[in-house]
Amino acid sequence: MYRNGLKRGLLATAAFTLAMGPLTGQAAADDASTVDEVIVTGTRELGRTQFETLAPVDVLSEEMIQASATAQLGENLAQQIPSFIVQRLPTSDGLQFVRPATLRSLSPDQTLVLVNGKRFHRSAFLGSRGAQGADLAQIPSYAVKRIEVLRDGASAQYGSDAIAGVINIILNDQPGVRGFAQAGQFAEGDGVTYRAGVQAGVEIGSANFNLTAEWSDAEATSRSRQRQDAIDFQAANPTLEVPDPVQRWGNPDLETRALGLNTVVDTGAAGEFYGFVTYTETEGVNDINWRNPAANPGIYGVTAAFPGFDLRSIYPAGFTPIEGVESQDYQTLAGFRDVTGDFTWDLSAAYGRNDTAFSLNNTVNASLGPNSPTDFDLGRLVQSEFNLNADAVYRMDIGALAAPLNLAFGAERRVEIYAIRPGDPESYAVGPGAAFGLAPASNGFPGFSDIQAGEWEQESYAAYVDVEAQLTEAWSLGGALRYEDFSEFGDTVNGKIASRYALTDNLALRGAWSSGFRAPTPGQLNSTSTSQGLDTVTLQLFTSGRLSPTNPVAAFLGAEPLEPETSETLTAGLTWRTDLGFSGSIDAYQIDVSDRFSSSAAVTVTPAIRAQLVAAGVPGASAFTRISWFANDFDTRTRGVDVVGAYDRDLGPGRLNLTGAYNYNQTEVTAGSIAANPTQQRLFEESRPQHNATASATYGVGPFEVLGRMRYYGSWTDSTGNATGDIFQDFGAMTFFDLALSYAPSEFVTIRIGAENVLDSYPDEAVFQASRGLVYSRNSPYDTNGAMYYLRLDTSF
Repeated sequence: MYRNGLKRGLLATAAFTLAMGPLTGQAAADDASTVDEVIVTGTRELGRTQFETLAPVDVLSEEMIQASATAQLGENLAQQIPSFIVQRLPTSDGLQFVRPATLRSLSPDQTLVLVNGKRFHRSAFLGSRGAQGADLAQIPSYAVKRIEVLRDGASAQYGSDAIAGVINIILNDQPGVRGFAQAGQFAEGDGVTYRAGVQAGVEIGSANFNLTAEWSDAEATSRSRQRQDAIDFQAANPTLEVPDPVQRWGNPDLETRALGLNTVVDTGAAGEFYGFVTYTETEGVNDINWRNPAANPGIYGVTAAFPGFDLRSIYPAGFTPIEGVESQDYQTLAGFRDVTGDFTWDLSAAYGRNDTAFSLNNTVNASLGPNSPTDFDLGRLVQSEFNLNADAVYRMDIGALAAPLNLAFGAERRVEIYAIRPGDPESYAVGPGAAFGLAPASNGFPGFSDIQAGEWEQESYAAYVDVEAQLTEAWSLGGALRYEDFSEFGDTVNGKIASRYALTDNLALRGAWSSGFRAPTPGQLNSTSTSQGLDTVTLQLFTSGRLSPTNPVAAFLGAEPLEPETSETLTAGLTWRTDLGFSGSIDAYQIDVSDRFSSSAAVTVTPAIRAQLVAAGVPGASAFTRISWFANDFDTRTRGVDVVGAYDRDLGPGRLNLTGAYNYNQTEVTAGSIAANPTQQRLFEESRPQHNATASATYGVGPFEVLGRMRYYGSWTDSTGNATGDIFQDFGAMTFFDLALSYAPSEFVTIRIGAENVLDSYPDEAVFQASRGLVYSRNSPYDTNGAMYYLRLDTSF
């Protein structure tokens, strides 16, 4: 055995640098405030530190992650990295549960997420503009040892999606037993949240296991006021009891249960097996818009189709449909790695799956009249991915170089499958009442129909080479080249060149150029989102909504098969450190993205067009009335600057740690349909703040520690919802302050009391949808629930 020997340490470090798997036996300090910490993201070079990297990497330590009150990793990152934004999007048909997270204002699926250096699977839900990215909320935060965020294009190193950067979530591998319990609520008195977790790291013989269990239960919030139409309806019907408010705008009611397992088994001289598992179950519900009996004849109409039936007998004061999700998400990975002299190799296989079922309660399919259920199973979306990876690193001594040449190479096979399972037939049925003008399908969210259902697969193969050379003591150079071939659209080649020059031991310049891509997913290529209705004149069924771009009707009207989004990224900056504890970096970047995905403009299928489709023999042509499809629609250019600084040293009787980060980010549309629409262009370019900043200060003295944090968001623009006149609403800058005090009565127990947004600050009220009771913009780039107060107990053994 060599668990504590030199070879064991080399194996763990080299393999982790190669494949970013669990780093057992690492001797580097786990203090993110120092730029001398070894990092593993964005490099396959052994032992690179944060100061020595060729591209900027942020490191969030375990302490920083657990200092946040939230259980969701995406929200945690958004509090600490200014270029990372998570929107809550209440009442958004799925996005209220699968919250879109963006790095540098690019699409959520243009940032690659890794767990222990291995690709993490996507969510099954397609969001705004068809984005389908990984859901960070599916990774248990208590299982995380640290997070590394590479702020640079990295498709040549990691493949599809790494246009904006890479988030590498490294699971805990430390021995010992620990746990926590937390309770909190918002200053408004709602959103009561309970969290608890336990983690056990044990060694059994030559095997190391780290098991985590985590649970959270967050009650709903409401930042709403009564809708004016509900006030009017109550006045006209004083004998009825109309809820106030009739619908909530706020966080959903959400319960999450999660497990994480990280393991390494040392076989002796042959190498080691390693692997991890993450598993998460989520259940959530939230309101959709209230249905007013006085203003919805398509729901409440009394017709000859159902003599003697009036929906008011079931919902006399109207109804608010309640959308629900139940999801199961898991990823499992197993691998084997070894080091022989200067050669390290790693073989791994991974399988990930996100299965999300949707439901709708407290509603009706009006076209079914008295035969309609009030609760519906809407169907489910399933995303699964299977990856095989073979990676190797060879350190080659070349006399002319200041250090051995680091040559990494490997191959990957990936299979991605997307499936839509149909819901209850009543959730998409067109009942007999449709002929009399009553709305078909479950009201608020039609179920997935048998027409939409299906399963689609995409297979890809990749090979890469990645070289880093220390040309002189001061100058390092890196390059990567990656080839990928996809079954659905063909192949692509991407490259990267990066360099760093040390002006002194404590000051260096760095820069990089890279090309990148994001491949269309099977869901984007094949899924549809349509609903059926009945023409009350012809009594013919019709279909409208989004079709696959390969659908014959869409193709006849101009749709083309999706191609990859492509990018070109330039970065340049400098990094420094001092003997006084001050370190930091400044990096400027430009990211050009071409052929970005979006929904096409809706096309009305007129009788003349329909006749052409029928004459051309296009199947199903007679059923469509208004359709759209996903398309490679527009190009953008993003420019910005990141400034990061840290200061860490003893001060007086304690130790002071200061961190700060600022991001300027501007995106402009350079071509495509959005560029031809001034309104849409302005909303796209100004819907997120261009200036964001965070700063934190921690000071510890003996058993006490105080944490203060500032989060700043610059001004941004939203739509007013008006077609003319005041189309835009500008929102001013917002600053939030967080405060926490910790007390450790012993080395095994810590008590923390804290507040996020301690001053209970709220943004300007929104004009958009104010008539529906909304107070703050649903598109806000920050939380709009006010102050959150919490108490937390941590124990360790």
